Amino acid sequence: MRYTRFIPVLALAVTAAACNKDRQNEAGGDVAPGAGTATATTALRVTDVELGRAVGADKRVTDATDNFNATDVVYASVHTSGSASNATLMARWTFEDGQVVDESTQTIAPTGDAVTEFHISKPGGLPKGKYKVEVFLDSKSAGTKDFEVK
Repeated sequence: MRYTRFIPVLALAVTAAACNKDRQNEAGGDVAPGAGTATATTALRVTDVELGRAVGADKRVTDATDNFNATDVVYASVHTSGSASNATLMARWTFEDGQVVDESTQTIAPTGDAVTEFHISKPGGLPKGKYKVEVFLDSKSAGTKDFEVK
């Protein structure tokens, strides 16, 4: 009879220990060798779009601004997070009235945080006015940035 009361307590302790171990694994805790854990894939998403006059070797903007001169090259660094074996990023650059100035696409296959660079310029200079770049991830709008050429 004494053991009958002990069984529910033992079952509760085993369940609590198992849940605690799962939380350790999710938080990056130790996993026993050969435990058969699968690598989790995270959905790819655009986390930021940054504009500037220059980019570094890592494709990140080094001179961030949203005001440009007509002769500047306008760079957009598109930051993504997650992984995908084959995704398409597109940048659509438009002028004040919605007129498409330029549109370009790049196929990416990131396995974590990544940066993709797009840019526009015009030999005679971009016309003065307000512009927008809209970034699409697999044909879905994923972010916009407004800027001005003065």
